[in-house]
Amino acid sequence: MEDKFSRRRFLQSAGTAAAIGAGLTLPSQAQAAARAGDASDTKSMARMFPGCCAYSFLRYLKSGRMTMQDFIYEIVKMGSVGADMTVYWFKSTDPAYLLELRHLAFKNGVPFSGVACGSSMVQASADKRREVLADIKKWVDVTDQLGASHLRVFGGKLPKGATVKQGTDWVVEIMKPACDYAGKKGITLGIEDHGGVTQNADVCLEIMRRVDSPYAGINLDITHFIPTGSEDPYAQIKACIPYATHAHIRDHFDDGTPVDMDRVWQMFRDGGYKGFMSAEYEGKEDPMTGVPKLVNKIKALCEKYSTAYA
Repeated sequence: MEDKFSRRRFLQSAGTAAAIGAGLTLPSQAQAAARAGDASDTKSMARMFPGCCAYSFLRYLKSGRMTMQDFIYEIVKMGSVGADMTVYWFKSTDPAYLLELRHLAFKNGVPFSGVACGSSMVQASADKRREVLADIKKWVDVTDQLGASHLRVFGGKLPKGATVKQGTDWVVEIMKPACDYAGKKGITLGIEDHGGVTQNADVCLEIMRRVDSPYAGINLDITHFIPTGSEDPYAQIKACIPYATHAHIRDHFDDGTPVDMDRVWQMFRDGGYKGFMSAEYEGKEDPMTGVPKLVNKIKALCEKYSTAYA
């Protein structure tokens, strides 16, 4: 058996050397050249992957019946799913704890789709804005130690008497240096459309234009946009997809109306979105049964519309 193996390896090596000597292009090189030539085509190829936010298990995490380690094991039960690590229930930010989570995820084949913190940038006080910037930097460092590449942040609710323009200015003031800091670690900040100043797509898009960073994006929650006179939620989702760096998924809008999930996935596909579609369950059913059901819907849609499954 050893002789056969050695002979086969020799012939393969000899054939390779002969081909190189003759100036021939090997199949693997040709394929690589083709891939390089088609690199521009990949920009339009949607690559959508199922994920799940720790927030989906709010009921269990908040009561202490579940830890973040337990959440990772729940991800394992659900199959090929990315874990969005909501920091509200981290035991600490001590490096030893963070590395324990990172190692546990690796040992169980669980990728981190990102980290989600609650930092809100709409702050009327300059001192408070400096505090929020420092807080975001802290969570960027945590994200880095976990080995993730995306951090969700919030715009926030407008203080009484403040205008949308003021709120937008405050967000941009913080997010610009925050993205500069995150970018040095290869981490992208995704601002979520979560009510307040970011409840409409036009403000989210203005923030993206003004921050103007490759490390700035939108953590696109498909259920939170408030309809305007000219744009329903679907139009606003579509407008933000070019800037989407992560997506949070429920199957009902905030007003209880069912989401046309196929329509949403088609828009992400047509927009060439590449990233996770993470379940953020808030249904009435027990999360232990409700979350897997939502994740299974997401899996089926990703398989249907993502080129990653081709």
